Amino acid sequence: MSVSIEKLVKAYIKIRDQRSELATKFKEEDNMLSEKVAKIKSALLDHCKEHNVESVRTSEGVFFRSIKQRYWTSDWEHMYEFIREHDVPEFFEKRLNQTNVRQFLVENPDLLPKGLNVDSEYTVSVRKK
Repeated sequence: MSVSIEKLVKAYIKIRDQRSELATKFKEEDNMLSEKVAKIKSALLDHCKEHNVESVRTSEGVFFRSIKQRYWTSDWEHMYEFIREHDVPEFFEKRLNQTNVRQFLVENPDLLPKGLNVDSEYTVSVRKK
């Protein structure tokens, strides 16, 4: 490699710092815009409620309101029992908790669940001196 390691590290830090500045500026501006959008959404929802309508067509576009629902449990023991009792494993999402799987494998190096895939790669971290 013709470029010195010192120059690569210096360039890496400079670029990382520039990206951080851009990200901070973006987040600040995006937060301001998000707050404005939230106020507008609130006014549009108020309009729907006041006029007892689900949608409104304007010369600029259409807006409508809908109900968004989310589900969660505060009692996992009973939720597991319910899922087993009613045979509804589809209540769960198919994903693994990365930290817990890693910890289990470290503590049980001789146990490897069938079908478990592992993807490893080296990464580089750079710190200022």
